[in-house]
Amino acid sequence: MEEGKGRKIYLQFVLLLLIGCFASQLCASSDPIFYESFDETFEGRWIVSEKDDYKGAWKHAKSEGHDDYGLLVSEPARKYAIVKELDEPVSLKDGTRVLQYETRLQNGLECGGAYLKYLRPQEAGWSSKEFDNEAPYTIMFGPDKCGATNKVHFILKHKNPKSGEYIEHHLKYPPSVPSDKLTHVYTAILKPGNELIILIDGEEKKKANFLSAEDFEPALIPAKTIPDPDDKKPEDWDERAKIPDPDAVKPDDWDEDAPMEIEDEEAVKPEGWLDDEPEEIDDPEATKPEDWDDEEDGEWEAPKIDNPKCEAAPGCGEWKRPMKRNPAYKGKWHAPLIDNPNYKGIWKPQEIPNPSYFELDEPDFEPVAAIGIEIWTMQDGILFDNFLIASDENVAKTYRETTWKPKFDVEKEKQKAEDEVAGLSDGLKGFQKVAFDLLYKIADIPFLAAYKDKILDLIEKGEKQPNITIGIIVSVIVVIVTVLLKIIFGGKKPVSFKPFLNNNFFCFSENTWKHFIPFGSSASVCHVQAKVAKETQNTGAAETSNNQGSGEETEEQDDKGDSSDAPRRRTTRREN
Repeated sequence: MEEGKGRKIYLQFVLLLLIGCFASQLCASSDPIFYESFDETFEGRWIVSEKDDYKGAWKHAKSEGHDDYGLLVSEPARKYAIVKELDEPVSLKDGTRVLQYETRLQNGLECGGAYLKYLRPQEAGWSSKEFDNEAPYTIMFGPDKCGATNKVHFILKHKNPKSGEYIEHHLKYPPSVPSDKLTHVYTAILKPGNELIILIDGEEKKKANFLSAEDFEPALIPAKTIPDPDDKKPEDWDERAKIPDPDAVKPDDWDEDAPMEIEDEEAVKPEGWLDDEPEEIDDPEATKPEDWDDEEDGEWEAPKIDNPKCEAAPGCGEWKRPMKRNPAYKGKWHAPLIDNPNYKGIWKPQEIPNPSYFELDEPDFEPVAAIGIEIWTMQDGILFDNFLIASDENVAKTYRETTWKPKFDVEKEKQKAEDEVAGLSDGLKGFQKVAFDLLYKIADIPFLAAYKDKILDLIEKGEKQPNITIGIIVSVIVVIVTVLLKIIFGGKKPVSFKPFLNNNFFCFSENTWKHFIPFGSSASVCHVQAKVAKETQNTGAAETSNNQGSGEETEEQDDKGDSSDAPRRRTTRREN
């Protein structure tokens, strides 16, 4: 009896011991390797670069609308550099590593970066007080936006074991930066098996393999062979697949001088055409400004307005017959092309073994000894917070839920309330938000990579000019259709994609639009929106016709084509 009781106590002790060991291991694995909340001032713990180029002032400040502190970029148009040395270097080779931090673009981000650099040990040749863009890093991670650039960088600086050179390997097709002023959390997860996962606000945006040439540019593993730099194309190498037929002769009836257009002899001047009336007249209501100085400003001239007599007539001024296509036009004669009997194909240098080639089972990550922010930005109000390095994805998730999510939810509700007050939540504003969020996702589609910069440039124009949202959407559809047609039917030359802004409205060039809708038809986005622009401009011209500046200013504004004060040039009915 006593023996059984003793065995039971012993088993209970072993069980408690195992539970204790398991719990201790769990707790140990759940601790972050590094965490910075900025609850306390950064001074004395973070080191600001003393290099002359970095004049931007860092501040310990609260995030707008919260009691939570962060590290603030306080001045626009400055370079910033600050670094935090870790207690001991962190290895990126042992199991999973999670890099995570929050940033809030409180004043937006038109041009600048908000990324972090995970630096190599100082033995690599740098010091905290001299921290600058030359400091050697292992990983650069975070948002960067300027012009056509809109990406969440992930750059691995990796040493080639053959050459000893450190090479930047950029993640291909990185996700785009959220286009708002809310707090966002960026997470990079380095996992065993060479896997990289990028999260934004806890949502997976990109998955890649470090050793895949499809995911990194340039690839970590170099090509086995390279073109021989000493190989030269033979002088008699003929790359022309087609040549003009040497036996072809221009037909006797081919007239190269015939014009493309001729006058339409059958055209008749419309009845009621006012030959003696000018298309534009001086504005009878315009008066010379009181502060006009003839000696300095020149002789004052009243602004022009459309001749009201012409509105009811088919046209004014000298009538000319319209032009029509010349049926005899053939253009310049060229001999037809035939197969080149001497064609040898496109010449390429021969391949030789790559002296820098090496094999690799996994990246040789350099340890991280410090975290630095080294940026140039045109915006202030960038707030960094909650830097985390962990070995457990669940730790990062917990920090997102406890430090980021509550702030984000408050900011989201505040933004929603502001939109409702402004009367924008139920109309075009909501539509635009959904549309642009979708377009940013479309821009990240791999098969549209060649067009990503153009799409992002268009989206930025749309965010600045909400009245062209529909045009932006149509243009992206054009891009997608273009790429799909190219994939399906092949072809070396894609459909030209040349959208442009006309009168602050979105338009397509004729070369693009004719592939989808006949140019000039009533369905043309350019013409429909240009009509609206014309009506708006007519209204604006009447309001500003009495507000003329100096002669020099008017001429300069006409050159720019963007002045509401400049008189609008009337287009003749014949030209229409």
